[in-house]
Amino acid sequence: MRRLIIAILGLLLSSGFVFGQDTDTLLQRWYLHRQARTQQPDAGYNMDSVKFNTNVPDSVLMGRLERMHSFITLPYNETVKNYMVLYSEKMPKSMAEILSLSEYYFPIFEETLDRYGLPLELKYMAVIESHLNPRAESVYGAKGLWQFMYRTGLSYGLRVNSYIDERMDPILSTDAACRYLRDAYAIFGSWPLAISAYNCGSGNVNKAIKRAGGSMDYWKVYDYLPRETRGYVPALVGAMYAINYAKEYGIRPDPAAVPEYVDTFHVHKNLHLRQISEVMGIPMEDVRDLNPQYFKDYVPAAGTTEVIRLPFAYSASFLDLQDSIYRYKADALLGGKITDGREVVNGRPVQTTQGTSWVYYKVKSGDTLSHIARKYHCTVSQLKSWNNLKSDRISIGQRLKVGKR
Repeated sequence: MRRLIIAILGLLLSSGFVFGQDTDTLLQRWYLHRQARTQQPDAGYNMDSVKFNTNVPDSVLMGRLERMHSFITLPYNETVKNYMVLYSEKMPKSMAEILSLSEYYFPIFEETLDRYGLPLELKYMAVIESHLNPRAESVYGAKGLWQFMYRTGLSYGLRVNSYIDERMDPILSTDAACRYLRDAYAIFGSWPLAISAYNCGSGNVNKAIKRAGGSMDYWKVYDYLPRETRGYVPALVGAMYAINYAKEYGIRPDPAAVPEYVDTFHVHKNLHLRQISEVMGIPMEDVRDLNPQYFKDYVPAAGTTEVIRLPFAYSASFLDLQDSIYRYKADALLGGKITDGREVVNGRPVQTTQGTSWVYYKVKSGDTLSHIARKYHCTVSQLKSWNNLKSDRISIGQRLKVGKR
């Protein structure tokens, strides 16, 4: 039975349900796809060809690695040393920001990793993946702290629709990442190989193992891994080293980017993040940072329950001001949405299916209901029903529902 489960997991992980299967690692392309919050990255090195020098002796570097007492073996060689120097000496601005963000995100990672019985050192993977930016997005569509691809996110239970992308929810995406890593480790029984599979997919790791003569030794498999994946484990070691020995390099965290203490609230009405920001006086960017899953700033909570997170210092105020917050600029900020779960379509409220996102179409010159129905694979009757139309007449610029996601 265990072999069957592992075989099924291997099939799932190698059949496209992977994190950024064709995506270069953050270090190889150095945030060319908006991974970092900072506009000017610290470096743009080709880690395949560059060789850094340092005044710190090898004996000191090796001793520091040993004193970290990592559950995951931290080897020391020229490749690993190169990444240790990169993180500790060549990117001080980014590391100062990472240190600041880690004060908020690392406790979330550690709690979830501990719940799944996984090594806490895996938390450093999010540094490589996203620079600890929950709104990071790659050119290939990977999103969030853990850079889930769309289908991978869905397969691990993360919602992605027109208003919510839980790949960017720090808590939910971390839980999904832990389950993925647990599954990958069940296949390979090796953390360096499981970590590599996270980057390039278990199919590619299996190919590399076969080319290495079936060896499960990471460094024997290393040369057969995809080029962009080879640097992943060494980069992980480099990030761990730099964060643990930041003081030795004079690196101090930037002023807190995210509040240390956060409170969670359940909301049951549609809400716009700007309503919270402007009524309570919380900077909009702070509200967004704590609720990145609502990427359009809109919380679709009518008829259901959604979660919002706010700085703990504002907890009492939010409870006291809820009525005012929901009323504030509701017509302007919530658009056609009203708080009892209905939408306004062509001037009339209609009930929509809970949890469903509609696809809309703006009528152009020459359009007819028949033409639109063919385009969106529905019937004229459905279009008329969805949009409260009494006849086949439509107007240029009219906004029509044409289906559900």
